[in-house]
Amino acid sequence: MLADKDRIFTNLYGYQRWQLDGAKARGDWQGTKDLLAKGVDWIVDEMKSSGLRGRGGAGFPTGLKWSFMPKESDGRPHYLVVNADEGEPGTCKDREIMRHDPHKLIEGCLVAGFAMRACAAYIYIRGEFIHEADVLDAAIQEAYADGLLGEDACGSGYKFDVYVHRGAGAYICGEETALIESLEGKKGQPRLKPPFPANVGLYGCPTTVNNVESIAVAPTILRRGGAWFAGLGRENNTGTKLFCISGHVNNPCNVEEEMGIPLRELIEKHAGGVRGGWDNLLAIIPGGSSVHMLPKSICDTVLMDFDSLRAEGTGLGTAAVIVMDKSTDIVRAIARLSSFYAHESCGQCTPCREGTGWMSRIMQRLVTGEAEIEEVDLLLDVTKKIEGHTICALGDAAAWPIQGLLRHFRPEVERRILDYKKGRNAA
Repeated sequence: MLADKDRIFTNLYGYQRWQLDGAKARGDWQGTKDLLAKGVDWIVDEMKSSGLRGRGGAGFPTGLKWSFMPKESDGRPHYLVVNADEGEPGTCKDREIMRHDPHKLIEGCLVAGFAMRACAAYIYIRGEFIHEADVLDAAIQEAYADGLLGEDACGSGYKFDVYVHRGAGAYICGEETALIESLEGKKGQPRLKPPFPANVGLYGCPTTVNNVESIAVAPTILRRGGAWFAGLGRENNTGTKLFCISGHVNNPCNVEEEMGIPLRELIEKHAGGVRGGWDNLLAIIPGGSSVHMLPKSICDTVLMDFDSLRAEGTGLGTAAVIVMDKSTDIVRAIARLSSFYAHESCGQCTPCREGTGWMSRIMQRLVTGEAEIEEVDLLLDVTKKIEGHTICALGDAAAWPIQGLLRHFRPEVERRILDYKKGRNAA
C-alpha cells in the first residue's frame, strides 16, 4: 500500500484550497526555476529514468516521447498539447486533478514545455467539464499574475503561455491527432500517421500530446528524482497511478496507489469491497470500457499494472476499474458499450463506420437471445476484421469488450439463444 509520503496528488479530494496559496503550501511551484536551470537534457533524462509510462491509456514511455521533439528549430514553433478530453466510460481521474489540483498540471505544462522547447501549451478539455475548465482558467490567471507563466516564466528568462480550449464532447477527440484537428477548428477525425505529431502536429508544427496525469506528475518526479519514482511499483511498471473504482462496490472512489497493487486489495482497501462480498463478484473491466473484462477467477490474483494485465489478455488503459457483481446482466452491459462506440465512431474508416453499428445491432439481439448460434462466431469474426484495421484505436476499443465477453462468458450468450428458441417453440 502506498505510503502517504509518496503521494503526489495530496489534494485529490479537494479538502484544501486549489488556489495558488494552497498549491504552494503543498509544495507546488517550489524551486521550479532551479529545475529549468538544469537544462532540457537533464529533465528528459530524469523522466526517462523514472520509468513513467503515459497515463492516458497507451502506456508509452513519457521521457522517450518527449525526446522525439526536434532538438534544433527549423523556424517552426513547438507546442505541447494536454489531452484533458477524458471521454473513456468509467474514467474520472483527470477532472479531479483539474478541479482540485490545477497548479500541478500548470507547473507540469511549464517543465514539459521547456523540455520540448515549446512556446505554448494548449489544454484541450472536455466540453462537459464546465466547472473544471473555470477552475483551470482561474488558476492559469493566478500563475500569470505571480510571474510563473508569461514573458519570464518563474524568472527563468523563458517565455511560455498556457491556453485552455474547450472541446465539444466528442469521444474521438481523445485520440491525439483528432484532438489536434479539433484544436485547429476542423472536424475531429484522426490523421494518418506518419507524419507523427512530433514532426507535423498542431498547425503543422512539432507537437507532443500528453495526458493530464502524465504532465501533472512531472514536477514532483523532477523534484524528488527519477530514481524515487522508479523505486515504486514494479520493473517497467513504476510509480504511482490514479485508479477510478466504480460499479458494484460499497464506496466508489478515486485513489492514488502504487502500480502493481493486487486488484482485490485495491478494491477491498479503498472501495469497501464488492457489494455482497468478494464471492458475489462476476467480472471486472480493469482499465476503462475499451479493454477486455476479467472474470472473478482472474481478478482474485491479478496485479494492476501494464504488463500483468497484458499477460491476461486485457490492459491497464486509464485504470478505470468497473466492478460488476452477479446481479449484472453481462450481455446487456456489453451491448450498452457497443451502442456507445457505434455512436462515437467518426465514420472515417469503413471497418469502424460500418462494423460498430453492425456489432451493436447484433449485441442488442443477443441480449434477448433473438439470434442464431452461428452468429456468435460471425460476431467474433467481425471484431477481428475491425481490430487493427482502422486509422485510430476506436475500432479496437469497440471490438475488445465483445471479444472479452465471448472469451469468458460465451456459455451465457449461447444459453440465451437456446432459451429463446425453446420459448418460441413452446409458444
